Amino acid sequence: MEKKRIKQSVILVAAVIVVIILILIAGKIIQKYTPTKEEKDLYEYYGLTDASSAAIVMDQEILTQQAIVLDGTLYVEYETVKELFNSRFYWDANENLLLYTTAEDVISAAASGRDYYVTKEKHSEDYTIVYADSQTAYIAMEYVKKFTDLAYRFYEEPNRVVVTTDWSEVTVVPVKKDTQIRWKGGIKSPILVQAPKETELVLLEGGEDWDKVATEDGIIGYIPKKKLGEGEKRSYKHSFEEEEFSHILKDEKINMGWHQVTTQEANRTVTDVIAAAKGLNVISPTWFYLNDNEGNLMNLASADYVNYCHSQGVEVWALVSNLENEEVDTTQVLTYTSKRTNLVNQLIAAAIQYNFDGINVDFESLAAEAGEGYIQFIRELSLKCKNNGIVLSVDNYVPTEYTAFYNRKEQAVFADYIIIMGYDEHYVGSDEGSVASIGFVRKGIEDTLKEVPANQTILAAPFYTRVWEETPKEASDDVEAAAEDYVPYELSSQAVNMKESWNMVSVNGVEAVWSEEDGQYYAEYVNDGKTYKIWLEDAKSMELRLQAAAEKGLAGMSFWKLGLEESSIWDTILKYMN
Repeated sequence: MEKKRIKQSVILVAAVIVVIILILIAGKIIQKYTPTKEEKDLYEYYGLTDASSAAIVMDQEILTQQAIVLDGTLYVEYETVKELFNSRFYWDANENLLLYTTAEDVISAAASGRDYYVTKEKHSEDYTIVYADSQTAYIAMEYVKKFTDLAYRFYEEPNRVVVTTDWSEVTVVPVKKDTQIRWKGGIKSPILVQAPKETELVLLEGGEDWDKVATEDGIIGYIPKKKLGEGEKRSYKHSFEEEEFSHILKDEKINMGWHQVTTQEANRTVTDVIAAAKGLNVISPTWFYLNDNEGNLMNLASADYVNYCHSQGVEVWALVSNLENEEVDTTQVLTYTSKRTNLVNQLIAAAIQYNFDGINVDFESLAAEAGEGYIQFIRELSLKCKNNGIVLSVDNYVPTEYTAFYNRKEQAVFADYIIIMGYDEHYVGSDEGSVASIGFVRKGIEDTLKEVPANQTILAAPFYTRVWEETPKEASDDVEAAAEDYVPYELSSQAVNMKESWNMVSVNGVEAVWSEEDGQYYAEYVNDGKTYKIWLEDAKSMELRLQAAAEKGLAGMSFWKLGLEESSIWDTILKYMN
């Protein structure tokens, strides 16, 4: 009997254990398949840390950049505006001015004010246009919209601005049954927002069980696929009209040469220079350069020079440079609006006074921090050039990563011609090599055309080369000589004209050999223990460049500098200038 009771107790305990296990299993199953009711904190979701911040949701993407709300108005940091919405705004932190350049006007607004000026005409808004602190400027979103192809809506609790800049079609899907949008796909992910039946959502990405969607008010998350109806393609409606920018472009090919003029007396050589240059239709004398930090210019212009060129059917595009006076801080001139304005006004006044046909800007060796000011200078100069029928051309290096701030694409919007300086592949201080190998030139053309239309692009070619001189070093210790980067000679070079370089080859009794890779003749000789290497220029090397320009439909050619060429080179050039 006792054994029977024990057996029954064991069975009972076992049954209780089984029931408990079943209850636990059932609980886990129920828990697994029961959606969580946890709600995601939307302030955390958007990464908002204070009451004045506002999230930016642009084209169904939550950005790391944020806006701010000041006095009930939405503002976006200047750098964010340039990066995301409109790169044509320019903030002058030195003079607290916000500028925007259209095809016709420079529009300015001073910090902390409600007024803006279209050239000199005053306009007003009912909000402060731009706030500035010691770090940056904040531009009213409504003001940004005046000049930008975007739409936006602002929502509160939490603050967020939903911006549309992409006007392509989207797929809109209806909610078939009341549900929720969750932070991530899955019923255990926190709820972002309720999605009642018939709510319309933008479908961003389809999944196996969960689709990624966006709400009209800027919440992006996941919803069960089975709760959505059939998608419908829709287009955004907007009425923004893009500006049209015009250019002064010539019907004929540009056949241009730079004439280096360093004194007033040098202007008298123009008759000989033009007489030697067959078919030249544009000459660019080096008449102006920055002469102080206020934007004032040294002026070597001559009315007689211009009159003579016009009598010969040659246009004058006067060059302005920033290289001659080493005491000038170009960055300072370009980043102060008042100094840029002074510079622009002097150039235009001179162009009118001397009857120039064009202005050629040759600003080189700029610091990256001068980049925005430089582009604004081109914008401002271009408007006054256009108003006076003056052609504006701008000289540029071949594109590289470290010269990207020259922003050739934006230059081409405002300037008439962009000139590729297709030379100085090798230069003083570099390794020895060609000044302008054909591969270097072709790549320069191709990379420029990614940003600039061909009919605005001019290729510049050299009328000079470099003679490289290797002077053997004196005997050094074995450790130095064994070093991997040890060079047993001192390297120097000098620029020489076409005729002089060929004379050096002839006098030293060597024969130049054609280099298919460089597209030039190459010569090497030893004289007085020194080795000389020359990549030569002649009609054959020049023709390859002319062909490269013609194949890409470029607007013409320019040459640095007149007077260094062999006279016969012009016959080759003329073949490609029709």
